[in-house]
Parts: sequence; structure tokens; C-alpha cells
Amino acid sequence: MLTVVILTQNEEANLPRCLAGIPARYPIVIVDSGSTDGTLAIAQERGCAIHRNPWPGFAEQRNFAIRQCGIDTPWILFVDADEIYPQAFYDWFEAKLSETHGIDVLMVPSVLYLRGKRLNHAPGYPIYHPRLVRCETTRFVRNHTGHGEAVLDSCRIGYSDIPYEHYFYHGEIIEWMHKHVGKAAQEVQLQPTAGAVMTTRGRLSVLLGRSWLRILARFCYHYLLRGGFLDGAAGLEFALMFTWYEATIYLQAKAGNWARSAV
Repeated sequence: MLTVVILTQNEEANLPRCLAGIPARYPIVIVDSGSTDGTLAIAQERGCAIHRNPWPGFAEQRNFAIRQCGIDTPWILFVDADEIYPQAFYDWFEAKLSETHGIDVLMVPSVLYLRGKRLNHAPGYPIYHPRLVRCETTRFVRNHTGHGEAVLDSCRIGYSDIPYEHYFYHGEIIEWMHKHVGKAAQEVQLQPTAGAVMTTRGRLSVLLGRSWLRILARFCYHYLLRGGFLDGAAGLEFALMFTWYEATIYLQAKAGNWARSAV
């Protein structure tokens, strides 16, 4: 009834733990976008089906998995390589599957871990993502950021109260910053996709626009309003990382404006 799909690119450090958390009874499909490390060898050892597709973006890669990987189960659970779903989630799926006929997409909350420490406050929960999807009726589109994904509002949406664990950062700050400079460039112009489901966070982000005040607001939100200080040093680190990210978006937007005015 369920296939687990993992999108990968050089995930040998994360993939073993991710695979260990998936019950053996579920088939696993790896969609790889060009790994050069031991990712595919790890996947082969587990017996995963492997498909390769150059990286087109999260939404497009998930659609590739749904439409072109020969998946014949009604449901797909998308699990990123740095995520772990608890056994309780799979137990819920099996026990309640007969009651999900009115749902096409299940929005699943995440709990973030920084350097292995659970952040209980700083990120600002709940953070929902479209993860469990019905193959026949679901299609992903890019969300308002340009790099994230959403589903079409024609899908029937449900919400889970069982979060997955997201080990999003292990201390590789230069790599993280390099990746997020590129993401920031895509967020300079927030353009909601017509007909896409938007979270409350997404709607608020679009409403606020690209004022410099967002930089200060981002820090205050994570560290003060949501109680990031209660997470100790990890909470401060998280707040500073995403304040830097907000500043990067603002500076790239200003640079674009200056370049256009100089023409």
C-alpha cells in the first residue's frame, strides 16, 4: 500500500540512519540526481530500486518519482535522506488507512535537530510539509519561494499530529551558507504559484515583502517570540543562521535593484 521515496545526492552520511528507520516491509525507491560518493552503494545494499534524474527542483523531482519510477502502490511517503519517521507514524498509516479515502495529501509536521540537538522552540512549530501523497491525484508545483514545493489546491488535504525528525544541520556552516546563497537568490521575488496550497507561513512571508525590517524581525521571531533562547546555544545558532539568510535575500534584492537602475 505504501512506497517510500528518497531523493538523494551525496547522502552517504545521512542515508544509513534514514534507511534504518524505514520498516523492511515497505519498498524503497531512490531518485538520485548525481551522487559521487557511496550513496548508491548503500541503497543497493538495502535493496532499494534506484532511478537517476538530473536535479530539476524539489517539485519536479517528486513528480518524476510519482510518474516515471514504476511505483504501483496507492501511496507514496517522501522521506528526505536527513529525515527519520517514527514507528508511530507507520503504525498510524496501517491502522487508519481505511479512513483516509477522503485525503490526497497528508501534511506532516517536522521537528528540527541542529548538531544532533532537538530544537524545541526556535524554529516555531508546527512546520508542515506535504509528505504522504496519493499517487493518482497528486502533483507538486514550486511554491512561492521558487525552490520549495507545494501541492495543487485541488488536492484534499489532511494534517498529521505525528512529527518526523529532521537532522538538517551538523555544523557544516560553509556548505550550508553556500547552498543558501543560491536559495536566497530564488527568494528575491516571492511569486505564489496559482492554484497551489500555501501554508500560513508562506502567506505571511509574501505579505511582508522584502523590507530590511525582515532581517531584524527574523531574529526576534526565532530567538525571542518563539523562545529560541530556551534552546540554549543551539537556539541562538539557529536564529543567527536564518537571520543571515534573511539578510542575504535582502542584499541580493538590493543588488538587483541597483543593477537595474544603473542601466
